[in-house]
Amino acid sequence: MPMAAHDIEAAILAALPGATVEIVDMAGDGDHYAATVTAAQFAGLPRVKQHKLVYNALGDRMGGVLHALKLTTIAA
Repeated sequence: MPMAAHDIEAAILAALPGATVEIVDMAGDGDHYAATVTAAQFAGLPRVKQHKLVYNALGDRMGGVLHALKLTTIAA
């Protein structure tokens, strides 16, 4: 079963309190998402470390119930 957009958002917000998360279902199949995450926690971090914070929030769901995630991060 694919991961629902609201579950992706909740996982990210739990790891990055105060962040703004926008999720778009890119294919309409509940399996290919784009996420834009704006968070103060990204300030001063290179993009790779910003993305790692988000992927860590999703844990082992990436590549499992969450097949694909196009990620954009923005430091607030």
